[in-house]
Amino acid sequence: MTITAFAEPADSAAYFATRLAFHTDVADVHTALAAGTADFTVVDSRSTRAWDQGHVPGAVHLPTAHIPALAAEFLDPARPVVVHCWGPGCDGATKAALELARRGYRVKEMLGGIEYWIREGYEVETWEGRRRTPADPLTAPVDGGDCGC
Repeated sequence: MTITAFAEPADSAAYFATRLAFHTDVADVHTALAAGTADFTVVDSRSTRAWDQGHVPGAVHLPTAHIPALAAEFLDPARPVVVHCWGPGCDGATKAALELARRGYRVKEMLGGIEYWIREGYEVETWEGRRRTPADPLTAPVDGGDCGC
């Protein structure tokens, strides 16, 4: 065998259910925000310069280093948080999620970060206003339709 053994179905189900409790993706976040049904706050944990380049409209800017001092000022502890950073090559969102969880917040990490938010063609807010780029055909349907997942 060239790969490790497969887990038992019950173990796989438990693992994937747990994984979904800790992660979400940009499409699910966008869908909830666009429908006005988001029962969470989006937190962008990047620097101010990165935030100014473009961020999820309506997100809260809370760089990871400032979470200990400012989380209580900007976040409602009763409202879940979805945190993100640059993208899949960065674990800044993981670090921010850990800081928030240690302070009693229910938190999920948005997989793909702002990179995949932009690559999937969703609007961002910048210091110059809002903008949107076409969807990358390697990450999202170019017609703006549902990916089917």
